[in-house]
Amino acid sequence: MNFLWPLNLWWMLALPLLPALYLWLLRRRGKPALRLSSLNVARAAVAGRPWRRHVPPAVIFVALALLALALARPTAPVTLPWAKSTIMLAMDISRSMRVMDVKPNRMVAAQEGAKAFLAEVPRHIEVGLVTFAGTAQVAQQATLDRTAVAGAIDAIQMQYGTAIGNGLVLSLAELFPDHGIDLTEMTFGARRHQGPGRGLDDRAGKAKPAPKQIKPVPPGSYESAAIILLTDGRRTTGVDTVDAAKMAADRGVRVYVVGLGTPDGHLAMGEGMAPYLQLDEPTLRQVAAMTGGEYHHAATAEALRSVYQNLGSSMEVSKRETELTALLAAAAAALLLAGAGLSLWWFGRVA
Repeated sequence: MNFLWPLNLWWMLALPLLPALYLWLLRRRGKPALRLSSLNVARAAVAGRPWRRHVPPAVIFVALALLALALARPTAPVTLPWAKSTIMLAMDISRSMRVMDVKPNRMVAAQEGAKAFLAEVPRHIEVGLVTFAGTAQVAQQATLDRTAVAGAIDAIQMQYGTAIGNGLVLSLAELFPDHGIDLTEMTFGARRHQGPGRGLDDRAGKAKPAPKQIKPVPPGSYESAAIILLTDGRRTTGVDTVDAAKMAADRGVRVYVVGLGTPDGHLAMGEGMAPYLQLDEPTLRQVAAMTGGEYHHAATAEALRSVYQNLGSSMEVSKRETELTALLAAAAAALLLAGAGLSLWWFGRVA
C-alpha cells in the first residue's frame, strides 16, 4: 500500500489515546447520573451481557482509525474488471514533417487532423500520444482527459530522424504493459541493459516484466484498442517498420495509417532535397494491410472516423493502482452509524 499524503499518517499516533481515555472515563469516580426513564431499562440493557457497553465505543474507535488512515490517501493495486477501449496516436515529429506539400505543412496538418479527430472520439475511449523522430517517447499516456492529449499535441517540437517502427513498438508497449516489450533492447541490444539498471522500467523505476511469449492471433481481432499512425512514411533509423507492424498484427491490433505529403513532396522544397522527404506510400499501405487496418492519405477527421466506429469495448481484468480514500471514508461512516445505532438501541442514548 502506498500513500499520496504520507505525512498525515502522524494522526495515527493519536489513536492509542482514545482507548486510554475510554478506560479513564470508566474508572473515574463521581460519574454523572444516567438520564434514563427507568433504572429497569439500564438493568435490562446490561443484565447478562456486560460486554454490550463496550461494543459501541469499540465500533466508533475502528471508524476513527479508518478515517485517520483515509487522511493519508492510501492507494493499492486492485484487480478489477475494466471496460477499456484505447486509441494510441503515434505521430511523426521528424524534420521532414515541415515540408509544405500539405498546407500549411505536414506537421500542422497532422496536428489539426489529430485534434479534430480527438474532438469526435466518444468520451469512453481513452486516447494516448506517442511521438517519434530519431527516438520515440510517450508524450501522454492513455487517458479520458482530452485537454491533456490536445496540450501534448500542441507542445510537439520537431526533431531529427524518423523511427516509425519505434513509434509503433512503444504504442504496443503502452497497450500491453504486461508483455515485457522492451524498445531499448530492440533498438540497441541486450548490452544496453547491463549494469545496475538492468531490468528496470526507466519511466517508473519499477521492475520490468519478462518478455511474454504470445500466441499470434488473426490480424485485427483485438477489438478494444487501435493505433493511428500519422507520418510521412520514410524510415531512416530504429526498428524496421514492417517488423513493428508484424508485432501489432500478431497481437490483433489494427494500425490505421495516415500518409502525409505526396510521393514527390521533396519538390516542394527544391530539387536538391534528400529522398527521405518523399512519402513512402508502399510501406504505409503494407503496414495497414498487415494489421487489418486502413490507409488514408492526408490527416482529416473524416478519414479517421472509421477508427472509433469500428472500435469495440471489452471487459478486461487488470490490476491498477487505485486510491482507497473514498472506500475507507464510506466504511468509517457506516461504522459510525452502526456504533451510534447500537448505543441508541441498547441504552437509549449515544454512548
